[in-house]
Amino acid sequence: MKRRTLEEITALDRDDPLREKRSAFEISEDVIYLDGNSLGVLPKAVPALMDTVVTQQWGDSLIRGWSEHGWMDLPSRVGNKIGHLIGAQPGTVIVADSTSVNLFKLLAAALALRPRRKVILSDSGNFPTDLHIAQGLRDLLERNHELKLVEPDKIENAIDKSVAVLMLTEVDYKTGFKHDMARLTGSAHDAGALTLWDLAHSTGAFPVDLTAAKVDFAVGCGYKYLNGGPGAPAFLYIAPEHQNKVMPPLSGWMGHQAPFDFDLEYRPAAGIECMRVGTPPVLSLSALDCALDVYADVDMLDIRQKSVALCELFISEVEARCAELQLASPRNADARGSQVSFRYDYGCSLIKALSVRGVIGDFRPPDIIRFGFTPLYHSYMDVFRAAEILEEAIAQVSLEIK
Repeated sequence: MKRRTLEEITALDRDDPLREKRSAFEISEDVIYLDGNSLGVLPKAVPALMDTVVTQQWGDSLIRGWSEHGWMDLPSRVGNKIGHLIGAQPGTVIVADSTSVNLFKLLAAALALRPRRKVILSDSGNFPTDLHIAQGLRDLLERNHELKLVEPDKIENAIDKSVAVLMLTEVDYKTGFKHDMARLTGSAHDAGALTLWDLAHSTGAFPVDLTAAKVDFAVGCGYKYLNGGPGAPAFLYIAPEHQNKVMPPLSGWMGHQAPFDFDLEYRPAAGIECMRVGTPPVLSLSALDCALDVYADVDMLDIRQKSVALCELFISEVEARCAELQLASPRNADARGSQVSFRYDYGCSLIKALSVRGVIGDFRPPDIIRFGFTPLYHSYMDVFRAAEILEEAIAQVSLEIK
C-alpha cells in the first residue's frame, strides 16, 4: 500500500478545522497518546477550576457550598451537557455513580417493564463487566431470567418475542466494531423488547442520536473520550416516555421526592431524578463539567470526519509497514468506532516496546493491540509518526522472539 509523504501529512494538519483544539489539552511533545479510549488526557482548564472548587468553594464556603455554588444540581447540569453530545433531550440524562452501577439500575428498571419476558439478549463481544452485572441481577431476582449471548453479527436474528431487553455496547472494546444502534433498536421494538445501550466508547468520539434512534435506556462513562479524569462519574439516560414509569432499584435519599424532609418512607422523585442515589461527588463532577466545555463549540460531524480520516491513515500506514499485523477492526469505517485494533501473537511485548518509544497504546488478551483516536487532540502527524515507530518496535520484537 502507498505511504503518505510528509508534505501530504503536513497539508492535512494545516487544513484540519479542529487543529486549534489541541491547545486545550496537556499533551507532552514526547508522547503520542493513543489510549484515550481507556483514559482521556487532561484538559488545561481543569487544574485551575479544581483549585477554585477546593480552596474557595469547599475551603471558604464549607457546607454553604451546596447552595452558594449549586453543587446539588451538578448531576443534572452536567447530564444536560452530555445529553447535547448524544442527541438526548434536556432532562433525560443524569450523571451519577459508575457505568456498572447505572447499568444495574437501568437493567432492573427495564426488566420490571417487561415482567412476562425472561431473556436479556447481548453479544459475546460485550464488555465483561456489563455481562457480570446482568448475571448478578439475574441471580438476585430469582425470576428465571436468562442472559443469552450470541456473536455480534448474529444479534438481529436472535431478537424475538422472548427478549425483554436488548443490552449492547455500541462499540466493541476490543475490535472497535460498531453496531447499527438505530437498526437494532428498531428490530427490538418490533419484537416488543426494550433497549439498553452502553455508550462508553461512543460518547464524545462520534455523533450519537438517542432520540432519533428511539433508544429506551443508555449508560456511559466520563473518563474516556469526555476527558473527565480517572474514575470520573458515569451517566445514564432514560427516554422521556419511560421516565415516570420506571422504579429505581436503589432507593437512595437523593432519589427521594423530598430528600431533606427526611421522610422514613421512600417516595421516588419525578422523572430521571429518581435514579440519583447518594450524595453527588462534587470534586469529580466539577472536573467533568469543566472538561465538557471543550465540546461547547465543536460540531460532532467534524469530529467523526476527522476520526475516520485518522483511522484510515493509520490503517494504511501500518499495513504498508507491518505485514506481521492483521487488522482486527472492521475495514468499513461505518462499522467502526474511533479505534483501530490489530492482531499480533506477541501483542503485549509490542505494546511495551511502543511505550518505551513514547507511543502509548493498549493490549487486550489474547492478541489484540488497540489504538484510540481522539480528533480533538490528535494530529495527522501523530498518526504518521506512530506508524513509523510501530514499524521500528515490531522489528525489535521480531528479533527478540527469534
